[in-house]
Amino acid sequence: MADQPAQPLQAAPSAWGIAPVNPVLEAFSEDNHRLVSIDGFLAQPDQVILQAILQNFAKITPQYPGVRAALDPAVSRAWLGQLSPLLDQWFGGAAGSGGAPWAMQAWYSLVTTPPHALAPIQCLPHIDGTDPRQIAMMLYLHDTPHGGTAFFRHRSTGLAALTADTYPRYAAAVQAEYGRTGLPAPAYPTDGAPHFERIHVAEGRFNRAVFYRGNILHSGVIDNAAPLSADPREGRLTINAFFRPAAG
Repeated sequence: MADQPAQPLQAAPSAWGIAPVNPVLEAFSEDNHRLVSIDGFLAQPDQVILQAILQNFAKITPQYPGVRAALDPAVSRAWLGQLSPLLDQWFGGAAGSGGAPWAMQAWYSLVTTPPHALAPIQCLPHIDGTDPRQIAMMLYLHDTPHGGTAFFRHRSTGLAALTADTYPRYAAAVQAEYGRTGLPAPAYPTDGAPHFERIHVAEGRFNRAVFYRGNILHSGVIDNAAPLSADPREGRLTINAFFRPAAG
């Protein structure tokens, strides 16, 4: 993961209480991929948004079409203590890593890049990595025309999730397809046409957290006609987290 700029000290973890209760488990795609949704995730979501206003957002990676600010590691540690046994339950002990503990890294995130300024790769569904043991969390903290997270299948290969073994075949197919049809139009993915199809959507309700394997093809549901504000109070604010088996 990329190095992150220093951030202002956030509120004590006690102000960041979470209630990971009443999860809704869904299976989608021919491979029965799992999506877990939890409403009312944060006890004080408005306080967390106020903390977002104090952050120094910056462009951290070229892939993400916006800016991010790292969460205080103390907050991540507090959340991880509650979420680890649930991740074991939902996805299998550290996602099949033989009982290793989980590690977590998380950011505030704001999608801010207008459609016309997107790089071609940002106009396609993406994955967070090819390791199926990595679990992604999206916590939606916005009330905008933009939505949650959509999941896709690549039509010609039939792949909805990519591994180290299948990625080369997928990448070669995508390169050949866009070599024939030209680069994708500068826009956030919607239905995935012509080379992808949308197979499921996690609705982006305020204060809802969703969990899924990061190697599934996905994209944020972004309204290409709606503004993308860099103000955390007005923009598509989320907290993104990745959970991985801890090293060592």
